[in-house]
Amino acid sequence: MLQFLRRYPVCASFSLLGTTLLLCWILNTFIPVTIAVLLLLQLSVAIVALQSGPSLAVPISLVAALSFNFLFTAPRFSLQMSDVTDVINLVVFMLVAGVTSYIAHFYRQQRDELEQTRLRNSILLSVSHDLRTPLATIIGTLTTLQAYMNKLSHTERNELLDSATQESHRLHHYIENLLQATKLQHGSLVINKNAENIIDVINVSVSRCHEPERVKITSIESPTVPVSRALIEQAIFNIIDNALRYSPANTIVTIHVYSQSNNIYIDIKNLSQKGFIPNNEATSKMQHGLVVFDFLFPTNKQSTITV
Repeated sequence: MLQFLRRYPVCASFSLLGTTLLLCWILNTFIPVTIAVLLLLQLSVAIVALQSGPSLAVPISLVAALSFNFLFTAPRFSLQMSDVTDVINLVVFMLVAGVTSYIAHFYRQQRDELEQTRLRNSILLSVSHDLRTPLATIIGTLTTLQAYMNKLSHTERNELLDSATQESHRLHHYIENLLQATKLQHGSLVINKNAENIIDVINVSVSRCHEPERVKITSIESPTVPVSRALIEQAIFNIIDNALRYSPANTIVTIHVYSQSNNIYIDIKNLSQKGFIPNNEATSKMQHGLVVFDFLFPTNKQSTITV
């Protein structure tokens, strides 16, 4: 239910309120105590406030208050209230609902700030781990060239220059990924879609890999889809690159493109046995489809992109 609230907040919030009202009606039939009804309604408002914020919690609390007046106070099925106790209870309900919405808004702000802190820490960890190797290689190669330029043969100099060039491209790839991921996290990335042949995009992604001969593309069609070429090319390259990196040497990575239910699917498979990181949190999130493409989350032995 909580996951449904996150994905479809308006529909889920009113569904939760409707379910709570039904439960209150059944409860009130056997135990005619209005305070119990108000407590259950308050609980539903608190859940909506925590999951969706005050923008939905306030309307839900108003509908809950009107429903309580209409269904559970005398005279029933009327918006009039004859009992002073019911009026006081309803006023207290609205006050508590307002306070709950404020607390939920504060909690969500704190959670977002913690998430931003986690993102910054993740970027720093990624920079220190992924960028150190190409930087060290480039520095070492150029230092060697500078110190032994006259003693190295033409072939050896070209090999060192090729190594530095490859590591420079690798460094550019890492930095580009970090920039794009940061933009995605902050919602500042502008996506411009154009009609692109997905097989052509995949071929370009494969050609950028360090071992393109290990990649086999199987497809019975060559569909054209509206995508941002640069972003989808980078996403496909990232997955292929990880598939090659975490596969046994000399094994094949297969890419299968097919259409189903008006969607184009790209299956990228390798022979890795590592899979996802085996921790309870990751396993729990994966069961709900939350983390497969999360920033800095490791890939498994098969990934699927839906275009």
